[in-house]
Amino acid sequence: MNYQTESSWGSYNMPTRKRLASENAVVIFSISTCCMCHAIKRLFCGMGVNPTVHELDQDPRTGKDMEAALMRLLGSSSAVPVVFIGGKLVGSMDRVMASHINGTLVPLLKEAGALWL
Repeated sequence: MNYQTESSWGSYNMPTRKRLASENAVVIFSISTCCMCHAIKRLFCGMGVNPTVHELDQDPRTGKDMEAALMRLLGSSSAVPVVFIGGKLVGSMDRVMASHINGTLVPLLKEAGALWL
């Protein structure tokens, strides 16, 4: 799979972390051992999208804090995977798959500049 991995947030301050979700067309917050995270990454890569992936378990300094913040954002006990497209929260696996099935995912990706076809 080809995707960019961002795992070192130690040098970033909190406002910068909040902007991480909007700095690239597709941003995925993930845990490297999570099968659902792997499926989401494969979905986007299979569509020709090159998402930026933040592997929370690879950052011992701030990964747990970011995971807790994502759980609060989603109102869920499971924080990952979380997908942002064009800086907007799409949601977790269920929302991304529902968007893919109902045909709204591709237009979102095109609008964000992640797909050109």
